[in-house]
Amino acid sequence: MLTDQSHPDTRVSGASICNTADWQLLSCLPKFGRRLRRDLSAAYPDLTDVLALNPATLKALRLPPETAAAIQAWQSGDSQHPVVAKVATIQQDCKRLGISVIASADPLFPDPLRHIHDAPLVLYTQGDSSLLSQDQIGVVGSRHATRAGLDHARTFAAELSRRNLVITSGLALGVDGSAHAGALDAGAPTVAVIGCGLDRVYPSQHRRLAARVIDQGLMVSEYPPGTPARAAHFPQRNRIISGLSRGILVVEAGLKSGSLITARLALEQGREVFAIPGSVHSPVARGCHHLIKQGARLVETVDDILEELGTWWSFQGECRVDTSPDHGLTAAAPVAKSGAGLASREIAVFEALGYDPQSTDALSSATGLPADQLMQALLLLELQGLVGSAPGGFLRIA
Repeated sequence: MLTDQSHPDTRVSGASICNTADWQLLSCLPKFGRRLRRDLSAAYPDLTDVLALNPATLKALRLPPETAAAIQAWQSGDSQHPVVAKVATIQQDCKRLGISVIASADPLFPDPLRHIHDAPLVLYTQGDSSLLSQDQIGVVGSRHATRAGLDHARTFAAELSRRNLVITSGLALGVDGSAHAGALDAGAPTVAVIGCGLDRVYPSQHRRLAARVIDQGLMVSEYPPGTPARAAHFPQRNRIISGLSRGILVVEAGLKSGSLITARLALEQGREVFAIPGSVHSPVARGCHHLIKQGARLVETVDDILEELGTWWSFQGECRVDTSPDHGLTAAAPVAKSGAGLASREIAVFEALGYDPQSTDALSSATGLPADQLMQALLLLELQGLVGSAPGGFLRIA
């Protein structure tokens, strides 16, 4: 076995020592999958003990030859072995890029995540790692969200942040990005779990958002630097989002959305699942409706989430950011705030709208307004945050 001197990334907490290099090696071992790790952990609760076993014992355990050869190379300090060399490169890259490594046995590793099925062996992080120990709620949804969905993600994330819950999501386009932005704009931290190395932000459109996350919150990946984004990584990432969270809020999702995978994983992990309903005509609402039919909590306000999670979450002590009543999220709140300032024309248009898209022809017929006045009224309502455009026309978002 290589000594601690050869493994500079060794954490000490009290009497316990966590050698992150050993855990990094375990995460890089060939053919060292979930089933083999599960079988070995019955005899070796600390999996790093496997790295000290002699060749005869490794053979008796029927480890794949490639796995046993990598372990023996590690023991002998064979820096030319591909797996040993890979670990050394990862360590150098992490030091160069300012990436922290948190192993499964590290006291900083979040306990809820440690106990999920197929827990990651190592987390790579940039930002405030202490956020991992705070109460989190995952906010996920469609990459092709409607304007209303993006607004819901942003406003719910902002208010949940004010209620002292850390918003966790996957940095994807659509709902994920809006949820992160909502938390950050509220002056709160957020956790982004990505499916590639922390030096390869995906999607590239979110590079600026990723920089904000690192500055105000935390970026997390189980993949070492240099790992590209691959389709298979995203379902794996989803189990970490749900594993870190007390519950998952699905804002918009199609029936084949990856968000439903996250919701299923959350249920398997014993987490709460929440879903915001939408129009029966909207394809990105069908996944949420399916979840609600399966027993997910239908959510209209932030208080619905807090009630399910436990009343102790609701404004105990001071909130993280602004605690003024204007930040309460109810369906009628924006109308109550803005309605008094609307002209009769805008009020007529607003009252003619529903939560399903309506065409301008239908609105013109219902209100009696000519097209130019109707469009002016719709623009003013959009600026007030009361109305949004969608395929098929306009709809209420408040």
